[in-house]
Amino acid sequence: MARIAVIIVAAGRGHRFGGEMPKQYLEVHQQPLVRHAVQAFLDHPAIDLILPVIHPDDADILANALGGLDYLEPVAGGAARQDSVRNGLEGLASSAPDYVLVHDAARPMVAPALIDRVIEALQDTSGVIPGIAVVDTLKRADDDGIITDTVSRDGLWRAQTPQGFKYADLLAAHRSAIGQELTDDAAVMEASGYRVAVVLGDENNIKVTTPDDLMRMEEIMSDDSAQAKLVRSPSFRIGSGYDVHKLGPGDHVTLCGVEITSERALIGHSDADVALHAVTDAVFGAIADGDIGSHFPPTDSQWRGASSDQFLAYACERMRERGFELSNIDLTIICEKPKIGPHRDAMRARLAEIAQIDVSCVSVKATTTERLGFTGRGEGIAAEAVIIIEILR
Repeated sequence: MARIAVIIVAAGRGHRFGGEMPKQYLEVHQQPLVRHAVQAFLDHPAIDLILPVIHPDDADILANALGGLDYLEPVAGGAARQDSVRNGLEGLASSAPDYVLVHDAARPMVAPALIDRVIEALQDTSGVIPGIAVVDTLKRADDDGIITDTVSRDGLWRAQTPQGFKYADLLAAHRSAIGQELTDDAAVMEASGYRVAVVLGDENNIKVTTPDDLMRMEEIMSDDSAQAKLVRSPSFRIGSGYDVHKLGPGDHVTLCGVEITSERALIGHSDADVALHAVTDAVFGAIADGDIGSHFPPTDSQWRGASSDQFLAYACERMRERGFELSNIDLTIICEKPKIGPHRDAMRARLAEIAQIDVSCVSVKATTTERLGFTGRGEGIAAEAVIIIEILR
């Protein structure tokens, strides 16, 4: 399972905010800003590690603010935010996470759905940031306040955090960027030639910079409708999977882990259990964790002839590690032969056993294509699956 770490950047002194206490330790909605931020990631089932990066003088303040929470020993920040993040990345070296999210301690209202969007987008890119598209007209003015230009807002976004990256890529980019002055981690990645994607941010994911921001955040967090966004919603996900294997010489097929006598056999690198492969891909899809080929590549000889029940068991284990449970499986097998009806109950029972759910939550159906297409001609068997997973409360 991919390990995800979060760096909470809390080393700033908040000069624009003013006051003796750094803003990240000021209270909003009866808790310090930094505690709200850390708690949001602790509550997310995909997050494994949380590392605060703090000013060297703030160890006692942080310990008081985060009392009772589970986080790694803080590391000291640097002169600039860029230095602080690099220190945090170096501090994670022994943990070697696959992905890292970098989040501002002064953004206390990060919703689970926003974290989801960043993590899911990371499956296809080296870096991703949440952002809000600019809708206001932009003006450029000189030092005297006189407008000198109207700036096109096309393609412009207001960047937020958490910004997510492949850990090794971000660490290498930060090491290469020493001596440069870059505004955020996306800029660090861009400077090293990486492509960074943007996903929809959240208007309530405000970075507290001024006392007015703190007052506004207090109002937002006192609003029940806004607070509802901090509860994981929806509490379920849907996954779908589809697989095909051709038929060749042999005397049986394996479907849902059940061996069925047949005039021909399914051909594949493993046991070619097309039904289990479809369900496995549905589980991986629901948790946005790649597909069966990325976890069990056909180029890897260790999976030659392997029983596919271990693929589904592995996918379900990763699902549970992320805080989900499997609610139901709806599987459809598409073929002319063999007849599925006589074996349906055995297939449901075996599928339920592998997935560790009650058999009443497993549906196995079969259909034909009226002799149309490759399944109709008896050249192969297809299967499609739809599942629902629910978050454990």
